Amino acid sequence: MLNEFKEFIAKGNVMELAVAVIIAGAFGTIVASMTADLIMPIVGAIFGDVDFSDKYIVLSGEVEAGMSLEAAREAGANVLAWGSFISTVINFVILAFVIFMLVRYAKKVQERFEKEEEAKEEAPAGPSEIDLLTEIRDALKK
Repeated sequence: MLNEFKEFIAKGNVMELAVAVIIAGAFGTIVASMTADLIMPIVGAIFGDVDFSDKYIVLSGEVEAGMSLEAAREAGANVLAWGSFISTVINFVILAFVIFMLVRYAKKVQERFEKEEEAKEEAPAGPSEIDLLTEIRDALKK
């Protein structure tokens, strides 16, 4: 069983998947930062200098007005963090779009490769050099 596991891990696809997961994690951090540090402040400025990260609705518990989301959670309040949810949805849309673009590009490259392979298969094979020399020799003998 250990040898089978080693063979499985040593396959190229598994290693490529591991690298992809690590890169995707790093890319997710970049997208989260872009959303929190660039997009949401612009959205907040458009809607009147609003910070969406601290927008929530108290469902139960005692919370002072203007308390941050983190402080409200630490105080034991049950909150509906809709501002954080909006940020998460924006992160998802950005990641989904980037993944869509990557898959679209990969699909185009694969289709182009398949067309080239079909063209190679369909190209008529001409006579080889030896066949041509044999024909010339036979023609000269006549």
